[in-house]
Amino acid sequence: MAQSVTAYIALGSNLDNPLTHVTQACAEIDALPNTQVVDSSPWYISQAVGPGQQPDFINGALQLTTQLPAQTLLESLQTIENQHGRQREVRWGARTLDLDILLYGDDSIQTDTLTVPHPYLHKRNFVVYPLANVAPNLVLPNGTALAEVQAQLDDQGLQCIGRVYSQ
Repeated sequence: MAQSVTAYIALGSNLDNPLTHVTQACAEIDALPNTQVVDSSPWYISQAVGPGQQPDFINGALQLTTQLPAQTLLESLQTIENQHGRQREVRWGARTLDLDILLYGDDSIQTDTLTVPHPYLHKRNFVVYPLANVAPNLVLPNGTALAEVQAQLDDQGLQCIGRVYSQ
């Protein structure tokens, strides 16, 4: 049997009833084979980062245990995105669902399709604040405490709207 790994997933949506997309995605992730949602953050409203005028995002984070290899987990998350009508036409454009692997154990992964830790994790308050809700004592693979990263980012543009998903 494969070893379980703790992974952290960022969720986001800003199209077609975003709260429904992210909440359903939590249940769909929890239903993946050999995967269990351990904890979920409250949802946050955040201003869109990307081209043009976009609606605000709903963002959150999940802590999982999984026996899926990182690449298989990525492919499973992309399948869920596709089932929610995700279009990949414009980088950082509006989307029905965005699921990113932030961390996969203590692994550092660099392939054509997957970079872990997520390359923008430390730059985005809409990722760090939800992640800190599920893992306040987390130490990143480079040895930096997540709390230290959070202290360097303000919460400007974030509005916590509370926990909506419970496993």
